[in-house]
This record gives sequence, C-alpha cells and structure tokens, in this order.
Amino acid sequence: MDRKHFIRGMSAMLGAVVFGPVLTACGSGGDDSLNTIAEAGVTGDTTLTSTGLDEIEIAGLKFMREEEKLAHDVYATLFNTWGAEIFSNIAASETAHTEAVLGQIELYGIEDPAEGNPVGVFEDPYLQALYDKLIAMGSVSLIEGLKVGALIEETDIVDIREKMEDTDEASILQVYQNLLCGSYEHLQAFDKALRANGVSYQSQVITQEEWDAIVAGTASCTA
Repeated sequence: MDRKHFIRGMSAMLGAVVFGPVLTACGSGGDDSLNTIAEAGVTGDTTLTSTGLDEIEIAGLKFMREEEKLAHDVYATLFNTWGAEIFSNIAASETAHTEAVLGQIELYGIEDPAEGNPVGVFEDPYLQALYDKLIAMGSVSLIEGLKVGALIEETDIVDIREKMEDTDEASILQVYQNLLCGSYEHLQAFDKALRANGVSYQSQVITQEEWDAIVAGTASCTA
C-alpha cells in the first residue's frame, strides 16, 4: 500500500471513530466544518487536502509551474536583449514545460499561481527576486546570458529531483520526469554555446562530475 492510500485509510478510520460520536451528539449542526476536517485527514506533514494531494505535493506543483515560467521569461527577455536563437528556442520549450505543469494543476483542482501574470511577474517572492537577479546578470553580455541559462538548468535539475521525491502520483511523476530530461537537453545546449564562445562553464549547483557526465551524454535523465 502506498503512502497516500494508507493515509486515506487512516483518515476514514479517524473520521468514523473520532467524528462519528460528535456528529451523533450534535445532530446536523456544524456538519460542514467537521466533514471538511475528516476529508482533509490530519496526519502531520502529509495532510491530504480535498484534491487528494498533500500540501507538499501542491506546493511542489505551484513552485514548478512558476519556476518553469521563470525559465521561459528569462530566456524570452534575453533573446530580446541579445538576439541569440538559443534563447528563443529554449523559451519555446519552457512554454511547453510550464503548460505541462499547468495541466496537473488543473487536473487536481489547484489554484494556478501564474494565472494572468505577465513576463517577469511571479507570486513566489523567492522566484521574483531570482528572476530580477538573473536578468541583471544576463544583461551584462551574451556570455553572461548563456551562463545564466546554464545556471537555470542545473538549478532546475536539483529542484525537479526534489519534487519527484515528494510525490507518488504517477501523472505528476511523469511530468516531472519529462521536465528533468528537458533540463538535461537545455544544459547540453548552453554548454555547447558557451564552448563555441571559448568558455568552459564551471557548475554552480550540481557537482562538476555530474555536469560533465550530462554534457557528455553519459548520464541518463531517467536513471
């Protein structure tokens, strides 16, 4: 039995044992609030919400929705700044990525944190500050812009892996897996562009050994 099925089962048991007598004693008064509590299934850090996901999974989807939007927005802005096609090409891919996460958000009935937000605007204050910093860094020169792209992709790799550890939902895991493989490809593209400009990029987030394996094509995104 997987983690959430166990939690759902325990929630149902607790609802029957704990809330049943209360409902019997109180009649119909307050049923809605008690039912909401029972449906949530309070179980510490893995509390299930009405979506069937716990709060960590929901937060993960919201974060990845905006992080993929951040990648798109940075690349679209840097393309307008430097005119290098690598930015426009990968920005298009990032559009598909953030839309894929949106599909999961809609599937589970979660509020979309990116709804209606234009380029460069984010609900998450950390991502807002990060976007502003990355744009400042990437606006110095084309080389610095390419380095920003590399930094985004290696950061994405770490974040996606962390979010994959936080869920056992097959549809979410599949989307995250696709995002991870996409980040591998984007990282390779930025490394190639940097090398073409005489720059050997030193990894900032993942280990240099892992960076070298990814750009050499010897590291599998599905391993």
